[in-house]
Amino acid sequence: MIGRLTGILLEKAPPELVIDVNGVGYELQAPMTTIFNLPENGQRVTLFTHLSVSENAHNLFGFGAKQDRQLFRELIKVNGVGPKLAVAILSGMTTDEFVRCVHDGEVSQLVKLPGVGKKTAERLIIEMKDRLKDWGFTAGSKSESSAESSSNSSSDIQREAESALIALGYKPQDAAKAVSRVKGEASTSAELIRLALKNMGK
Repeated sequence: MIGRLTGILLEKAPPELVIDVNGVGYELQAPMTTIFNLPENGQRVTLFTHLSVSENAHNLFGFGAKQDRQLFRELIKVNGVGPKLAVAILSGMTTDEFVRCVHDGEVSQLVKLPGVGKKTAERLIIEMKDRLKDWGFTAGSKSESSAESSSNSSSDIQREAESALIALGYKPQDAAKAVSRVKGEASTSAELIRLALKNMGK
């Protein structure tokens, strides 16, 4: 089992990453709440990882904090929630925000996430409430982007943001609409994705 990786960040193509560890390039998938806080390509990073093994593939998932990985592991235990949906959930809200939603029974917030309908949201709250009962959360906690400034054109940034949202499970038309609403408020694709996710479902 691969539990942690430390190496040089080579590529960011949300939600996918490539990290060079002593000459070996590891491909990972990561939630946007992790990607937002990554440094520029070429910088050293440490991610906590989870290896998902299925009949068709071995997929490695990376997280900036142990608690994020722990929540991911709890999510994939829920009936009907696989790794892809768990990544989408952790992309749409921070761990603190998810814990708060479960504690408060906020179905309306969870159904804004891609792939989460009312029944899935209700199941998440029911099954996760006991598992998360001892989890605290920090009031007002938000994940902020520390992504690098980019020289890409605004159209390239929009395309990257839309592609990332689609990869997370949003419908193309919904992704395009969300990006279009906030395109003038960001100068990088990571910031644009963060704003689009924040406004998704409004």
